[in-house]
Formats: sequence, structure tokens, C-alpha cells
Amino acid sequence: MGLHGVKAVFFDLDNTLIDTAAAGRRAIEERPPRPLQVISALQSKHHYGEGEARAVCDKVQAKLLKECHDPAKMCITDLRISHWEEAIQETIGGEANRDLAAECYYLWKTTRLQHLTLAEDTRAMLTELRKGLRLLLLTNGERQTQREKIEACACQPYFDAIVVGGEQKEEKPAASIFHYCCDLLGVQPAECVMVGDSLDTDIQGGLNAGLKATVWLNKAMTAPVDTSPVPHYIISSVLDLPAVLQKMEHNANAKLETDHMAGSNE
Repeated sequence: MGLHGVKAVFFDLDNTLIDTAAAGRRAIEERPPRPLQVISALQSKHHYGEGEARAVCDKVQAKLLKECHDPAKMCITDLRISHWEEAIQETIGGEANRDLAAECYYLWKTTRLQHLTLAEDTRAMLTELRKGLRLLLLTNGERQTQREKIEACACQPYFDAIVVGGEQKEEKPAASIFHYCCDLLGVQPAECVMVGDSLDTDIQGGLNAGLKATVWLNKAMTAPVDTSPVPHYIISSVLDLPAVLQKMEHNANAKLETDHMAGSNE
């Protein structure tokens, strides 16, 4: 697929190409015959009531959403074990139980990674797009965590380059990381499209960097709370992207034809 003016597409990872949120829920909530999930382990091995086990997990989920990680002060593993340790103590009381917290964390992490898959139809789409475009994976997050996800979903072969925000000076939405990606691929910002689920990082970042277009993945197709930033296109599935790119090509062709006609009439 050769596109007028578009040479590269940048893709977000979490909840764009892979369903990280669903994988995290499954790591916590699945029941036997998959007994490794955290709630099951807390109930069967440590004799927690279901309500207590679920409360611990809910508290951890809340901590993850508010997480601020400084790799200079603490590694991500220690930080996330601390989330579980605090959640257990807040729910059950008593002394801190670091060993149980570590067990819960590693169960959650291992099971979540098992559920991070790049769907077959997504693989097919990326393969087809790459025939005519350069593809780059651009993900925010701590280096170790994101690299483990990338390895788990085996997405490396589908991209010309992979950039992890935690390995750079700045993450999305800073323009610098987008310009770094452009340099990696040897393209200009005005030749690139950003696809992602976050208005604050993916869309705002693409706009900050002066990319040709931003495509917001809004699975629920719900209206944003405020009106900014405004993406150029909105899709409900990442599989809708080829249609957007075709629309962009059609619009570009129409503009070329209009400009040609206007030039001929002068």
C-alpha cells in the first residue's frame, strides 16, 4: 500500500495492539482449572475469604493506576511487590508480609504475560501494511516491564523499530520521542501517522510532534470528557486502520487532482 505523503505508522502497544487491561483482569480473576490466578491462590493456599482476596486485588489495581515509578530510586519489581504488600496489610491488618506479597506479584505478572497475545488478524494487518509502509512500535513505560510484554506477545518481527519510553529521555507526549522515532526510520514527522488509545499521550504527542495524522482507538466509541486534544481520525478497532489510510490516500489524490485542475485554469 503506497500512500501519498505517508511513509510510516507508529503504533502504541498497551490496549492498542494488545489488550493489557483484559490480561491483567484475567491474571487476577480466573478460576480453576487455572489455579494460578491470584484470587484462587489467596483463597486456597492462604485461606483468605473471597471478599478479602478480591479487596486485596482491587487495592493493587488502584495502586497500579496511580503508580509513579522512578527507576533511580527503586526497581519496578520492588515497587510492585510493595503494592501487594501494602494492599494485603490494608485489607488484613497485622504485620507486613513481604513473602506473600512477592508470591502474589509473580503470579499476577506471569499469568498476565501468558495472556498478552497479538491477535492473528492484527498480525495479518501489520504484515500487509508493512508491504508499503514502515512500522514502528512506540510504547511508554518502564523498560523491563515493556520489554517483557513485547517478548510475550512476540510482536518484534512486525516492526522496523521498537521504541520504549522508559529507555528515552522523555516519553509520549513529548515531541522529542516522536522525532527520535522519525530519525530512526529516516522519515519526516509530516510523513507519519500515530495510532493509539490514549488522547493524553498518543494523540497529544502526535500533535505536539507535527505528525501528518493521529488516529485515536476508542473501543467504546464514547465521547471524551473534554474536547482536547482532537484526533484527526477515530476508530473502534485497530483493524479499521487500513480503511483510514485508504481514506487519507483518496483525500490526497483528490487534492492533487483539484490542485492540478486549478493550475491548468490559471
